[in-house]
Amino acid sequence: MNSCLPKHLRVTRNYMTTRRPTETLAQRLAGTAEAFHGKIAEDGPFKPEKDRYHMYIGLFCPFAHRANLVRHLKGLQDIIPISVVRPYPKGDETGWPGWKFPENDTEYPAATVDPLFGSEYLHEIYFKADGEYKGRYSVPCVWDKKTETIVNNESAELLRDWQTAFNSVIHPENAQVSLYPKHLRRRIDEIAEWLGRDLNTGVYKAGFAANQEDYDKNVLPVFAALNKMEKIIDENGGPFVLGKELTEVDIRLYCTAIRFDTVYVQHFKCNLGTIRHDYPQINNWMKNLYWNVKGFKETTNFKHIKENYTKSHYDINPKAITPRGPFPNIEDGFESDFSKIKVGSINIPAVLELEQKLP
Repeated sequence: MNSCLPKHLRVTRNYMTTRRPTETLAQRLAGTAEAFHGKIAEDGPFKPEKDRYHMYIGLFCPFAHRANLVRHLKGLQDIIPISVVRPYPKGDETGWPGWKFPENDTEYPAATVDPLFGSEYLHEIYFKADGEYKGRYSVPCVWDKKTETIVNNESAELLRDWQTAFNSVIHPENAQVSLYPKHLRRRIDEIAEWLGRDLNTGVYKAGFAANQEDYDKNVLPVFAALNKMEKIIDENGGPFVLGKELTEVDIRLYCTAIRFDTVYVQHFKCNLGTIRHDYPQINNWMKNLYWNVKGFKETTNFKHIKENYTKSHYDINPKAITPRGPFPNIEDGFESDFSKIKVGSINIPAVLELEQKLP
């Protein structure tokens, strides 16, 4: 399973290299044997400073995409440099040896070397932080050059924390950017719960289903969530999910929606419908973000996305052939008046029944 998945969907590997003392610096400051939960803050060990932190990401991963999007929207590109792993290979069924860096910056387009340590694999970074680390070697992963450990590798935490973490060291205009405004927090949290469960991770539950029964059960909530989101965008009138303000909900939805027609429809068998043909409101919303809102197009790489899924999941696609389509990867032609866009839906009774249960 893809190691950029949330913790509850990952398979762990009991693998060790060079052993270190039982309690490592990483464990004291940030992490556990499975994940790191450090927070950058003025009153903690990880203080906001320029060029102190380095983020490792994969452009293919929707969860790493979240963190990179916040990095762009908050104007943190000069504060936090990044390294980008190759989209494949990812290793065996347990995740070993994991994501690989290119040998040089021209070997694979948009993939980069590790400038800090010259690492061959991402797992080397994890073992530098904790020689007995037993979790997945996942992206995103944030390294602190001062304390020489991993700060955090949980995208949901970075999505929230990075909105305020560097406000004291960035331009005041960027410091004002918030994706979690107080007056919308209750609604954001409400949507995030079912969006994460039924769509963001739902496509993986359908795609990695081990049998027909599991697939049939897990593919339905994906489209119930899309049906619901289609109506929410229509009700709020765009250009963003909750109306006039860009919020976390847009980030959470975009990172899955931009991959939907490109890979999830065919690769994960989520083919009860497509964004471009069955969800006009979502499609129009997504086109606006990609073409008109700085940061979205810049952090989206369709080559990395398509080749990661099709060339890493050998049990799903054993010949590792990457389809040429769909064409184009994303359509153009944004309509600013959302009232002119019809509201789509997948009208399968089982999908509609699940949709009705969403808040």
